[in-house]
Amino acid sequence: MSAEPEGSQLLSARDIRELADAAGIRPSKQRGQNFVIDPNTVRTIVRAAGVAAGDAVLEVGPGLGSLTLGLLEAGADVAAIELDRGLAELLPLTLAARGIAPARFRLVHADALQVTELPELPGGRVPTTLVANLPYNVATPILLTLLERFPTLQEAVVMVQSEVVDRLAAGPGSRIYGAPSVKAAWYGRTERAGQISRQVFWPVPNVDSSLLRLVRHARPRGSETEREAVFAVVEAAFAQRRKTLRAALGSWAGSSARAEEILRAAGIDPGARGETLEVDAFHAIARAAADLPAS
Repeated sequence: MSAEPEGSQLLSARDIRELADAAGIRPSKQRGQNFVIDPNTVRTIVRAAGVAAGDAVLEVGPGLGSLTLGLLEAGADVAAIELDRGLAELLPLTLAARGIAPARFRLVHADALQVTELPELPGGRVPTTLVANLPYNVATPILLTLLERFPTLQEAVVMVQSEVVDRLAAGPGSRIYGAPSVKAAWYGRTERAGQISRQVFWPVPNVDSSLLRLVRHARPRGSETEREAVFAVVEAAFAQRRKTLRAALGSWAGSSARAEEILRAAGIDPGARGETLEVDAFHAIARAAADLPAS
């Protein structure tokens, strides 16, 4: 990790430790906090996200402000959600000390899983891109919840555990393909966007980290009601992933016989397993269940 050039706004490892010490802050294992302490890594993330001047960005878990400052340095305006009270109180002071205009930043002190409305940025804009170092212990539910609630988010580049990236980006037939993979595919196209060294974090985690990119589909796959129906099928199929769909969907459908009837109407082999189906197949099952008359 190299030293930052004089005049840079980004936080160095020393800056971060001094800020934390002065505020009496220590990373919380319970909240999955691992702070990025390398400015070069911050710029790598910002580049991977394609952030440019004038963009409206959502950040979750900004912590001490490493990535926040990187996004602002690229010219973006940032809306951030931070659960930790101490960090939420410190971050605006850190940005102000680096000359960031208050209008370019909005902070919500809340649990990201509970937020139902995003703050407006200059010009009445709402964030269209999610860029974040997500807490490891709740990364998947945060990502999926934000995509569900905020359709204005057209793209996400998030740093999470490498194995989480693998699961979310997995395709049918893979042993790690599961409900999160299908749910992510409902919203958009996913891919791995880079690997991150453990050494750029404080504290150093005992897992590897990677970047996940998700680009939302240009047209939604279905309505909110349809999404709920599809996700119910997905949950049932993977709750007993080693069983055939006829057996795994029995409770969801009311009986194994009804499940087989629905599957055949959807053009799906009742003897197949959920791990072999793409999201469109799960959508077909949900539609068939809605269309078939009650038996």
